[in-house]
Amino acid sequence: MSSNEEAIITAPMSVSATQPSTEPDVQPVVAASGTEAMPPWHVRALRLWLSFVALLIVAMILVGGATRLTDSGLSITEWQPIVGAIPPLSDAHWQEAFDAYKQIPEYSQVNQGMDLQGFKAIYWWEWAHRFLGRFIGLVFFVPFVAFWFAGYVPRPLLPRLLGLFVLGGLQGALGWYMVKSGLVDRVDVSQYRLAAHFGVAVLIFGYTLWLILNLGRGPRGAVAARTPALVAGVVLVLVYLQLLAGALVAGIDGGMGFNTWPLMNGAVIPAGLGAAEPWYLNIFENPLTVQFDHRVLGYTVVLAAVLQAVWLARNPDTDGLRPSATALAVLSLLQVALGIWTLLSFVPIELGLAHQAGAIAVFAAALYHFWRCVAGEAPARSQTAASA
Repeated sequence: MSSNEEAIITAPMSVSATQPSTEPDVQPVVAASGTEAMPPWHVRALRLWLSFVALLIVAMILVGGATRLTDSGLSITEWQPIVGAIPPLSDAHWQEAFDAYKQIPEYSQVNQGMDLQGFKAIYWWEWAHRFLGRFIGLVFFVPFVAFWFAGYVPRPLLPRLLGLFVLGGLQGALGWYMVKSGLVDRVDVSQYRLAAHFGVAVLIFGYTLWLILNLGRGPRGAVAARTPALVAGVVLVLVYLQLLAGALVAGIDGGMGFNTWPLMNGAVIPAGLGAAEPWYLNIFENPLTVQFDHRVLGYTVVLAAVLQAVWLARNPDTDGLRPSATALAVLSLLQVALGIWTLLSFVPIELGLAHQAGAIAVFAAALYHFWRCVAGEAPARSQTAASA
């Protein structure tokens, strides 16, 4: 007897087979783990909630980019997770915050003579960035508790959501660790810590998208082919590395120099790429090398995305993967064009933020395409091949 026949025989029969069911024709959605069923309205509610969280994370990243482009990140010299949500409410409080800012090197070496109004302009950017982080925590935690008590959160999803919340809290601590690097001996934050802070933010955004995509998914019936998933994974890693390289460029203001294209410093491969000692510091601290690496990685991402799209278009068994691969290739091309425009324009804040938003869009497209590969959209291998 087959397992399907056993399931039919052993399943309780609450309605006679000869009588039509009066229950509404709404079937529960099997969770991705295959262990619990989720009603469709539960899936929709959780997706709307997590989608709003994902949008807020993108907004948080962009406000962080504006904070960097306006050199506002060191305007608040204390980390007060609770009371820090309230900005200065009186002239005395504003003067107190300004006096604290005057004690750090950025003021004495860069902004000497700044008045209170100028300080308020940079203060509000940093306050907005921190407040948005707190707001995301509330938008996540309060509905999470409500959904949990209402029975909307299936057991396998619970630790994943808790993990996402913990990651958000750790990201706040990492942000303060970044700010601390610019309060004593530097006039700016460490590019290493800035890249780490940005990289974790992108990972949190990606993890949120992954949870959204997997909500309510039924178990796969076929094993996806490994090659498309492997290629998509490589492209995704390249995109992520390119984002980190961009953060390093921002961290050392590398986009403010060498504002020519296609040549850089008058050459395809400019002199001075290895000027710093020891050699490995060039990758992280030499503005010429950091920007050169960012350019080369950008070309590599475009080449990889376009080749992937062409390869899948020529493969008759990958119809389901072609749209997402094509979208990724197009977005990559547009992002490179936007990056060149931003560079040639000496990184105005509007183009800088547009370029950062484009980077997040490319990452989301790469993640979505990778998800489609591992979710079973790639051509299925035969059971014999899968077990070989």
